[in-house]
Amino acid sequence: MENTALLIIDVQEAFNERVALGHRRNNPDAEANIARLLAGFRQAHLPIFHIRHASTEANSLFRPERSGFAVQKFAREQVGEAVIVKNVNSSFIGTSLEEDLRASGLTRLVICGATTNHCVETTTRMAGNLGFDALLVQDACWAFDHIGYNGVAHKAEDIHAMTLSNLDGEFATVINTDDILPRLAGEA
Repeated sequence: MENTALLIIDVQEAFNERVALGHRRNNPDAEANIARLLAGFRQAHLPIFHIRHASTEANSLFRPERSGFAVQKFAREQVGEAVIVKNVNSSFIGTSLEEDLRASGLTRLVICGATTNHCVETTTRMAGNLGFDALLVQDACWAFDHIGYNGVAHKAEDIHAMTLSNLDGEFATVINTDDILPRLAGEA
């Protein structure tokens, strides 16, 4: 997995707060899979980029002064791991991410985090457009139920699946955690 970095997008307490408020999501094993990826990248001594969302919207759970901005405990960075703070959906806009990746010679990105159809999708699309080999880990991200523009309710599972379908083959390759871990260990 030479020239490969892990991007962990927005694994912040705001999402736990949303669930506590009654918002339903899919993929309850996502955090466990993110933790497995994080451990695998650390063991392989590969670069990790922690992405955090700092909202500028007045009532957002992601405002830097609110409890939702905090990183979930299992995903906290260790010394030497990069932290990128963004204000919009894409991890590339208004940040040094692209410059940092290119300066380090990183060409492949393993992407996980939250939410599949927002910041993960936007970052993945841009990664593909910028020429990075993007690998989107489908079992290490999640979506929430959502009411569409026309008032129709969409289940998180359907939103997740459609987002992955839209990205696969065009902007990224959709994979599973178990597809990546053996590569990190040099087994594949």
